[in-house]
Amino acid sequence: MLNRFLFLCVILAAFAVGTAFVLKNEKATPEVASNTLTAAEKAAGWMLLFDGKTTKGWRNYNKQTIGERWKVADGVLYLDVSNKNADGFQVGGGGDIITEAEYENYEMRIEWKIAKCGNSGIIYHIHEDASIRYPWQTGPELQLIDNDCHPDAKFENRRACSLYDMYVATPQTAKPIGEWNKVRLVCKGDLVEHWLNGKKVVSATMGSAEWNALLPKSKWKDHPKFGTFRKGHIGLQDHGDGISFRNIKLRKL
Repeated sequence: MLNRFLFLCVILAAFAVGTAFVLKNEKATPEVASNTLTAAEKAAGWMLLFDGKTTKGWRNYNKQTIGERWKVADGVLYLDVSNKNADGFQVGGGGDIITEAEYENYEMRIEWKIAKCGNSGIIYHIHEDASIRYPWQTGPELQLIDNDCHPDAKFENRRACSLYDMYVATPQTAKPIGEWNKVRLVCKGDLVEHWLNGKKVVSATMGSAEWNALLPKSKWKDHPKFGTFRKGHIGLQDHGDGISFRNIKLRKL
């Protein structure tokens, strides 16, 4: 009986020491600050596209300035929708914004949070042309939307993280309104991948037989330059709804 008691004491003591060790190490792991790069990320070639303080590196499509309704607060780049246009489509002083630099063959990571019933998007391979009004008329769009409320989400290929109006994002892993979502966008040659909250939800090959079969059925059929570029700017869409971004990072592949 005594031996059993001593054995139990040893087991409990070992469990207590192990638990304390785990808790100590958990507390010792610092939380990575938003809009920063770890030493490992720097070594892997990651760069920040948003410094968490300013709109440096961004401007409106076909312009050299950025609308004053794109603002930064508390490490978040967001669209102030208090001056929405009469048609509700965009915000006066807002507009679609793009990176100053062009990119090809890259992986981008970005966190987004959308307002209730909101709609927005991340557009890539954007080509600037004075005759073209919107960046999404040239580059594919990774859809950002409130799946539960916005009427566009009744179409499967327009739900969160879909390649808008072409490829359905599956599985649907968007988080509830008010929570941050994590996107990973991979572009390499003709290949594009959309990842949402750790799951690959879209894989498409631009210019493939499948792509060419979907294109005439989409709203892009009347935009001849859509999807014809493999290098371009990256854009954030003003669709007239509240949208926020942070931790925008990119590395070349």
